[in-house]
Amino acid sequence: MNGIPGGAGPGEDAALTRAAQAGDVSALALLLERHRPGMRAVALSLLGPGTDVDDVLQEAALVALRRIVDVRDPEAVGAWLRMVVRNSCRTLLRASQRVEPMEDVPLPPDQVTPEQVLQSHALRDWIWEAVETLSPALRLPVVLRYFSTGITSYREIAEACAVPVGTVRSRLSQARATLAQALTATAATAHEDAIRRTRASWLEAHDTLAAAERGEFGKVVKDRYSADVALLTGGERLGGAGLLMAGMDSDLSAGVRQRPVHVVAGRSLVVWEMELINPTDDPDHCPPGVAWIMTLDGGRFDRVSLHHASRPQAESVPPAA
Repeated sequence: MNGIPGGAGPGEDAALTRAAQAGDVSALALLLERHRPGMRAVALSLLGPGTDVDDVLQEAALVALRRIVDVRDPEAVGAWLRMVVRNSCRTLLRASQRVEPMEDVPLPPDQVTPEQVLQSHALRDWIWEAVETLSPALRLPVVLRYFSTGITSYREIAEACAVPVGTVRSRLSQARATLAQALTATAATAHEDAIRRTRASWLEAHDTLAAAERGEFGKVVKDRYSADVALLTGGERLGGAGLLMAGMDSDLSAGVRQRPVHVVAGRSLVVWEMELINPTDDPDHCPPGVAWIMTLDGGRFDRVSLHHASRPQAESVPPAA
């Protein structure tokens, strides 16, 4: 019976899936509830009884929220949901063996990112509103794990948040449970337009870098950053606005340029992922990328945490085309 109470058939599944893909929150909730027994059975078969089963089901629900639009065959949504659970279980098992977890639910053929999928349907604002209800300590690892492109492994999140990997795991577990409740609580409320906010942040990132090129980064800092803004790396405060401006000037003087490659924009947390372009005569001057992880207070950035991407091993660099 596909693990669906009451023997619901594929036609009903297809109708609910299409409704969920169109942004009907209640349809998605009903799909998850109807397939919960089958999803739980998969988790139990791989993990055995225990609290990990509930964590995996919560993780699978969040993946379904982001990727329900990826389902190509709405009549087979039950099999898709069970695959999501199976992959989440494998991720958990790999983590228990001290191997960095990677989410391996396949992306669509055109390599659309989870964040782009989020922006492609009406559920996006509902999800973001629920994310905003999380505490800052829980919000940051959730945003990095589910919405960034370069800071998604537990190790990378731990480095960006300056906490142990075990703390990341526990915070994500707590956040998933809290988020599930928040999603239910905010389903019927009006939400901001996440696409508009993200587009505005893309423009701001480009305008900030252009102003820096013109020697006007100080004006940007005065207009958009708090007077007592804190610049951090690895969780340690390095300085304030003066150091932020000096660092930008130093990079530009050395011939280093930044190019935005991904933006995550919430009301209280913004992440700009940048490619660092080194001068040709000093290709190793900076790491390949940096993320500006910024919190807002009263509409101004009050904390800027810089997280540099690791330099890849030589053998992992693909040959030139």
